Amino acid sequence: MEIFGVDIGGSGIKGAPVDLDKGELAQERCKVLTPHPATPDAVADGVKQVVDHFGWTGPVGVTFPGVVTDGATIRTAANVDKGWIDTNARVLLGDRLGGLPVTVVNDADAAGVAEMHFGAGRHHKGTVIVLTFGTGIGSALFVDGVLVPNTELGHLELKGHDAEKRASSKAKEDHDLSWDEWARRVKKYLAHVEMLFSPELFVIGGGVSRKAHKFLPKIEGIKAEIVPAHLQNDAGIVGAAMRAATGV
Repeated sequence: MEIFGVDIGGSGIKGAPVDLDKGELAQERCKVLTPHPATPDAVADGVKQVVDHFGWTGPVGVTFPGVVTDGATIRTAANVDKGWIDTNARVLLGDRLGGLPVTVVNDADAAGVAEMHFGAGRHHKGTVIVLTFGTGIGSALFVDGVLVPNTELGHLELKGHDAEKRASSKAKEDHDLSWDEWARRVKKYLAHVEMLFSPELFVIGGGVSRKAHKFLPKIEGIKAEIVPAHLQNDAGIVGAAMRAATGV
């Protein structure tokens, strides 16, 4: 069974049909740059471009980098245009895609669901936190495999700032941090999250997970096991398609 997944990020919009039996992309993904400003209409055009690239005519799952309620309504927009707030993204994107059924989900929640079902979190019980490091820091919290949606732990305060302003992949690039310097910031962030939630497992995702060997060995003193995401930067696409398959 194939369903289309789209992952809206702060820097790119990417998507592909997903093989839901295998939990992997059925075709090579298409990616376009996220427009700036990332207004609802401009981003919707980008989503349409990605979907049209494949001539897709079925259900579409779409991730969004913010709080999403009822698979439709956007409540926060930290790394995209504030015009998204209170937008019914299901209606907006469905209209732009010519009436295709659309389901919208928080980006990190989508990645987390994919990792728990097909990837690094598979078969893990207890408390698992999937973190995606990119333009911001996304989070997905699971208790015995059940998702607690829209946690947005990247906005926890760390040294007087949103944690993602200090420890995201973008922060590493913006401040020209070495892997050692960035790993120290990530360690402080993980220690703070661990103090609050005491997880058994951290799964580290986002594009930077491809280079996990450069920073994970430098993170010490965390009691929880820390592993890289298996699906890496495709997790959001896979999770979006999984959510679209259920229609919620």
